[in-house]
Amino acid sequence: MSKAVPEPVTRLIDSLSRLPGVGPKTASRLTYYLLRSPDDLSQELAISLQELKTKTRFCPICNNITVEVPCGICGDDERDHRTVVVVEEPLDVLAIERTGSYEGVYHVLHGAISPVNGIGPDDLKIRELVGRVDKGDILEVIVATNPGLEGDATAKYIKRELDSKGVKITWLARGIPTGGDLEYVDSVTLMRALQGRGEL
Repeated sequence: MSKAVPEPVTRLIDSLSRLPGVGPKTASRLTYYLLRSPDDLSQELAISLQELKTKTRFCPICNNITVEVPCGICGDDERDHRTVVVVEEPLDVLAIERTGSYEGVYHVLHGAISPVNGIGPDDLKIRELVGRVDKGDILEVIVATNPGLEGDATAKYIKRELDSKGVKITWLARGIPTGGDLEYVDSVTLMRALQGRGEL
């Protein structure tokens, strides 16, 4: 950047522009907004970012983000622990929870199989899912990967891994557009997809 822009400003713009969906122009707007905003907003943002890294962890059961072990969902005795929805990302858990229609628990893969991006089954939390099923308490696994090549490849791989385990394997009905992400699907569409799920 130009020498007219001080180094701390340049560094924040560079840092923000590395976030997904934030280009250099948006990063610049955010940086200059923070410069003009009251100090307490910047302080709060800095504290929030620090706590994000120091206080959160992954649940050892479902791999969702949590501050407590196990997470609030896995530790809830009111939930149906015999039914597990498998999702790609923690944001997908939030999307399904927003429907208010699912009473089971989750398993977060932290991605999808993508040979183009160098992501294989061993890079995901699939082995941990198989381990949960092997314990014998799970009756149904609902595969809720994003519709599309990567999500479908991941779903089929999970089906192959679980086929011999004696567990019912279903996936969401196709009310979700192919190529879409669960986090952007409205609650009604997602609820209908959950209710209309079929055998994988």
